[in-house]
Amino acid sequence: MTSPQRRAADLRPYFFLSYAHTPRYAAGGPDPDMWVERLYRDLCGHVMAMTDLPAGASAGFMDREIRSGEGWSERLGEVLATCRVFVPLFSPRYFASEMCGKEWYAFATRAIYHHARHNRPAEAIVPALWVPVPPEQLPGPAERLQFNHRDFGDRYVTDGLYGLIKLRIFAEEYERAVYELAKRIVAVADTVGISPGRPVDYRAAPSAFGTSGRGPRPLKVTVAAPTRHDLPEGREAEYYGESAQDWNPYHPEAARPLAYVAEDLVRSLNYQATVGSFDHEGGPGDTKAPPSQPEILLLDRWALRDEERRARLAALDAEHRPWVSVVVPRNPADHQERAHDAELHRVLEQTMPVQTGQGRPASRAAARGVPSMEAFGQILPQVVEAAAQQYLRHAAVYPPAGGRHTERPRLRGPMASEYGTTHGQPETHQSAPDAEDLG
Repeated sequence: MTSPQRRAADLRPYFFLSYAHTPRYAAGGPDPDMWVERLYRDLCGHVMAMTDLPAGASAGFMDREIRSGEGWSERLGEVLATCRVFVPLFSPRYFASEMCGKEWYAFATRAIYHHARHNRPAEAIVPALWVPVPPEQLPGPAERLQFNHRDFGDRYVTDGLYGLIKLRIFAEEYERAVYELAKRIVAVADTVGISPGRPVDYRAAPSAFGTSGRGPRPLKVTVAAPTRHDLPEGREAEYYGESAQDWNPYHPEAARPLAYVAEDLVRSLNYQATVGSFDHEGGPGDTKAPPSQPEILLLDRWALRDEERRARLAALDAEHRPWVSVVVPRNPADHQERAHDAELHRVLEQTMPVQTGQGRPASRAAARGVPSMEAFGQILPQVVEAAAQQYLRHAAVYPPAGGRHTERPRLRGPMASEYGTTHGQPETHQSAPDAEDLG
């Protein structure tokens, strides 16, 4: 629990209120977001009463707080990097909003970095129901939140804050729900203590809700790294564990294995990740076989010292598998990495020339070396998107049974419902490889 002295000295906003703007339904009509602003003011009043924040300090933040002439994107990025709790107002419109998805992702990455550095989860998202949303309509990041809305009252669960605030007969239920929400915000802020982060470029941030408007999409994270039991001669063991998945290249900055940081980042992009070891996967397969899912390969350059593993990685690079994107972490604080950097890079280029020399700029940069955990978090969404797009281009298509058909071939199987479509049809087609295919 944060001490009163430390809490009073910390002037960061307690919460960021994230909501979807409702369009006016008639020219000159009332502002439909005035009810959200009332909720915000009520929450701020409760938070001020429950804390030691001094006069002039911001209890919370919503985008109406941005002053005229102030850089909108820069201000949002700054507050999302410093606020203590993120409060999304759930509604169907909220999860259809790319802007709200960007806000969610920007805050979620802070929690992921906090967990990575301290090996301690930082659950600092406190959702609120503006309009009730059926569970099956929630994207993965929202569905996974462990939160009991019934603590705020049964009427709140059935009608949401919008229903309570609009109908006078529910005034007591509204006051109770807002008071309980404010208590939860203060409790989470003081117990979790999520670390401030660097402001993200809000305009370039991906959406936590994905691009398909559907549920989490499958994606594989594979780790090619030694364990502490089969290290190359002379390699220090502090970066390794009992399995390849325990590899922690950014030690001591990070206390958590990178595979699980990657899994969290991928999940925050509305993917369902599975984590595995390259050493336990099968050998090179049929290059003509269609992919089953996109894949991210996390590669430790020291793994190339093993001749068998190096041969398998070279075979993988020689195959046409553009839906597999390689990411190579490189820690400048690792004195052995610094001392052998040129040699390790030369062997990597010789072993995997396709991954390191061709494809999209983000894919090439990821394969040539990612120097920090935050740089890893910045480049991973681009690499994931590239792998997902290549999966869609190369996944199997099946024509309908019979000789005649009146519609395009459809992507079938369990993956069909997980990836985006255009006009009801999958964005998949066979094509000759080009430069982007290889990234």
